[in-house]
This record gives sequence, structure tokens and C-alpha cells, in this order.
Amino acid sequence: MSFATIDPTTGRTLRTFTPHTPEEVETRLQRAEETFHTFRHTPLAERARWMKRAAELLETEADAYGRMMTQEMGKPLEAARAEARKCATACHYYAENAERFLADEPVDTAPDTSFVRYQPLGPVLAIMPWNFPFWQVVRFAAPALMAGNVGLLKHAHNVPQCALALEELFERAGFPRGVFQTLLVDVAGVRRLIEDPRIRAVTLTGSEGAGRDVGQRAGQQLKKVVLELGGSDPFVVLPGADLDNAVETAVKARLINNGQSCIAAKRFIATAPIYEEFERRFLERMRRAVVGEPLEAKTEVGPLAMQSIRDGLHDQVERSVAAGAKLLLGGSKPSGPGFWYPPTVLAHPPPGSPAYTEEMFGPVAVLFRAKDARDALRIANDSPYGLGASVWTRDEAEQRFFIDGLEAGTVAVNGMVASDPRLPFGGVKASGHGRELARHGLLEFLNIKTVRLSNPSVPAPARTQAQASE
Repeated sequence: MSFATIDPTTGRTLRTFTPHTPEEVETRLQRAEETFHTFRHTPLAERARWMKRAAELLETEADAYGRMMTQEMGKPLEAARAEARKCATACHYYAENAERFLADEPVDTAPDTSFVRYQPLGPVLAIMPWNFPFWQVVRFAAPALMAGNVGLLKHAHNVPQCALALEELFERAGFPRGVFQTLLVDVAGVRRLIEDPRIRAVTLTGSEGAGRDVGQRAGQQLKKVVLELGGSDPFVVLPGADLDNAVETAVKARLINNGQSCIAAKRFIATAPIYEEFERRFLERMRRAVVGEPLEAKTEVGPLAMQSIRDGLHDQVERSVAAGAKLLLGGSKPSGPGFWYPPTVLAHPPPGSPAYTEEMFGPVAVLFRAKDARDALRIANDSPYGLGASVWTRDEAEQRFFIDGLEAGTVAVNGMVASDPRLPFGGVKASGHGRELARHGLLEFLNIKTVRLSNPSVPAPARTQAQASE
């Protein structure tokens, strides 16, 4: 496997990187193991100071980091800058809240004295994708490091500069060498790492296929694993919706990150009374989406990250149309250099076709007409995925109906699905299991230790939040 920065706008290779040798991987793995045994005892106040410094670097250098992301995977520059700033928000959040999250919890088990203590697991392997090359790493690293773990990053092969920059970021922030390291390894190298007893947990953000492989291998080793996988998020619009706002948000939710987001809205379901009007407005707005150079401020849609992504998406569109889906907009693969694909709209794909059952990872929207709210819920849930979902209505009874009925890890009402450090994030069904962010994301990488003292003459060890160090 080659590690290279390839400009998605031209397809030209800008820079290549040498993979780590097995000896280099062993050195880094041993360093992680040794560092963990000291880092886990570092006072939380010290960890928080370093994490706040990482946040400051992300804020002050957002433009440089953003340009790096844009160069490697093609997202619009302002979106890339915003990603760096969002990473800073997560670092601040865990620096400010980890002490409270990790404090001992007393439990009334009289006459015994009992409490729950939270302790780190050890080196955690993070297998991360290219589409949000900073955010998806930081949302793992910030809670894992604040909890006292150390991290080893296996990033996607097409974002090596981002991968190495993240290692440098945490070292510049003050974290000891070995707390966060990047490994440039291939798939076989990842499998060896999962099997290594020094790796205590694994987290993956990626495709369903990758999730099945990593989950199976981690399970064979009896290791904790968090899987954040694909999504085919429904966006349901009912007659009680603010249609202007719903249409504008729908297009934004489909085209965010050039359409390459697990939680991008992908299936748009409108009920019969408003379907025609929704389709008309949605098509009009998609036609006006500005496709262009990602460094230009006016650009809404840049190139896709890789040729394989673009070609695979186009194949899905062609197979869906052949199966009976109606092509309303786009659908043609541009000639010339770069990995471009136009905003595309399909309607009424038959069950079993790619547009009905598969994740479309790019600027392709799929429209569905539902008879009523119950039919809309049926269509929304008729998917192997369950990551996020959005419903648009001002009717409170309809809101409650969809909040309760949607099979998803996140439900947005009259808004766009988005991740937030303060809220747990993850999915159900083929979208994976486990949670990132909030307190839940921190608990995923901890030993939740129950302590029960049955001798009343021995007091429970006093450990305040400020004194907690592991």
C-alpha cells in the first residue's frame, strides 16, 4: 500500500511517504506500552493543560491545517478550517470535563462501603478514514488521552500529511512522546496490531466491510471495540414543515463535505401532499450548487477524495437507473483530470437497487414519495443502516412519533444531523456499535472498576476529583 498525497482536483501525486517498517512499528508499539505505565498516573490537571494547548494550536493554525486537509482530500477550504476549530472545541470540552467524568462514584450498599472507579485500559488502536481527517481522530483522541490511555493512529493511506501532523500536534502541545503516535502501515499491519496483546482496545470509523473485519478480529482477541460505520440517513419532510428551511437544509445536508459524510442526509422522504413542491424546490437548489476549486470561497462542492470513490459512486448511479430509478439531475462522470462528480438526484429507486439499499458516498440525493407519516417512517427504517435521521414538522405529535420510531443513533428535529462533543455519537444496525463523544465516548476506553469494602473499620480511600490521576 502506498501512502501519498494526491491532489483530488487534478489526480496528480504531490508527495509520497515511506511506510513504517516492522521494526519501526515494534519500536512505536513498545514505546506506547512503556509510556502508558507512567502517563496513566499523570495528574488530570496536567493532562488538561496539554489538551488545552492542543486546542489553542488547532485554533491558531486552523488555516494551515485546513489547507492540508483540502490538499489531501478535496473538501472546501472553509469547511476544512471549521473542522480544525471543531477539533479545538472537543479538546476544550474534555480538558474541562474529564475530571468530573472520571471522579469516583459512591454507591449506597450499606452496611458495606462501595464506589465505582474509572481507570484507563492501555494503548488504544484507532483506525480512521479520510473524509474528516482531523475531526474523526480528535474525537477519539481527546477522551482517550484525558482518560489516561495512549493512542496509536492508523490513518487512511491518502491523508498521510494529516496523520503525521496530528502526532506532531499532540507532541507540540506537551504530551509525552509515546502518548499519541501515527503508524503508516497497510491492512496486514493493522491485523497484526489488533492481534498484539499490548493493544488493549480498538476503535474504527469506516465502511461496513471494514467494521465487520475489525470487529471479528478484535472479538477473537476479546478486545473492546468501537465501530462507527456507514450511514444512509433519511431526511423526512411532512406537511407541517417550514418548507423553505427544509429544502435549504436538505441540500446543505446532502452536499456537506462534497457528500462524503457518514451522517450526510442521503434519502429524502416527502409525503404525498408536499412531494411535488419539495422535489421542485430541491432540484432547483441542487442545480444552483457551486462546483469548483475547493480553495475558492464560493465553492460548495469540490472533487471527491479518490478516483475509486468517484468511479464507485457513478457505478451505483448507473446500476440504480438501470434498475428503474428516475434520473432527475446529473449522473454523468466528467472527463478530464481530477475526481469530480456533479450534484445528482435520483427518484423512486426500487427496493434492492443500490440507491435504495446502499450508502451513496458523494453528492447523490435519492428522493422518495411516501403516502403519509407512517409510510414515511417505514421507508426511513427500511435500510440496513441506522446512524442519523432528520424529520421536519411543526406538529408535536408527529415529532414524538418519529423521535420514538426512527431507528437511528441520532435524531434531529427541524435541523441537520451533526456531531457535537457534548452529545454521544454512534449508530445501530449496520452503522456500528459503541459511542463516541460526551461522557459515553470517554467510558468506552475505561475499566469500570467496582470496589466494595466490607470491613466497616477500614474507610474508603479518599480520592477527590482533583486528586484523581488514573
